Amino acid sequence: MKKPSMLKLLVAAVALFAMCGAGAQVKERTLKFAFQNQSGHPQAQGAQKFADLVAAKSGGKITVKLFAGGALGGDLQTVSALQGGTVELTVLNAGILSAQVKEFAAYDFPFLFNSGKEADAVTDGPFGQKLMARLEDKGLHGLGYWDLGFRNLTNSKRPIVKADDIAGLKIRVIQSPIYIDLFGALGANATPLPFPELYPALDQKAVDGQENPNTTILSSKFAEVQKYITQTRHIYNPQALLISRKTWDGMSAEEKKIITEASAESTAFQREASRGAADSALDALKKAGMTVSELPPEEMAKLRTKVKPVIDKYSASVGEATVKELMAEIDKARK
Repeated sequence: MKKPSMLKLLVAAVALFAMCGAGAQVKERTLKFAFQNQSGHPQAQGAQKFADLVAAKSGGKITVKLFAGGALGGDLQTVSALQGGTVELTVLNAGILSAQVKEFAAYDFPFLFNSGKEADAVTDGPFGQKLMARLEDKGLHGLGYWDLGFRNLTNSKRPIVKADDIAGLKIRVIQSPIYIDLFGALGANATPLPFPELYPALDQKAVDGQENPNTTILSSKFAEVQKYITQTRHIYNPQALLISRKTWDGMSAEEKKIITEASAESTAFQREASRGAADSALDALKKAGMTVSELPPEEMAKLRTKVKPVIDKYSASVGEATVKELMAEIDKARK
């Protein structure tokens, strides 16, 4: 039998060493992934998909442990935990990051996007990636953008059939200045609260209503404490998938590759799951006893007129150049 040449033995040894080296670059570790929505929500489905992909790609060495339903605190608290390195991963409404990088407030402009696919083109493109890059100095590393969907208004007081019906209602909003100003412009008493405090506040009538996508309204069982839902579609929420910069910087190239690939694959999965769920959530809310209303075009036009000063205010604070760039990207997506 012909003996293998010295060259072949050397090549095989190098290949084996490289394989062992690659495996050694992936350490046994557990990453905590905290988010606000309940298990079963498309946000939680995306997180589970990400966890499964990371486990598979790392050969079981990296475990992603999920903390759903605000178990580790509200969004602002979780972002702080990522910056401190005590929580490794989160996904949250991108606009909330305006507290870190002011330009993120542009995602929360009312009536900005016409569809989720349109938002994907903007967030996955130069505009979205530029904003993610600005988080690096804030102790955060952006991995991608997920879908939460279009936000709609619920309350326990009365059906909203015209724009002026919103006036006087005490509405819980997320902890972001633009939301407070938006519902203030509509005549509501805007009340910022962390998401984990929302259901009790609705149940105890501390607030009259809230605004969230239909999928969140369904999974959070708000139909138990809210009677009326209006399909205002006033804001579309892209969600930012983030990892702690301290965690990211401590990873090997192989580990970063695993996280990056899992992020991309789970993003595609989550967007599809979220948009599919949005189609059926409203029917489920009707079956749960909620009264659904749609504002006629002339009343929607009134809403847009009422919130225009808010858009003007935040266009100035975000920066006219940033807003111009965003609008150009939206125009490109629509063409």
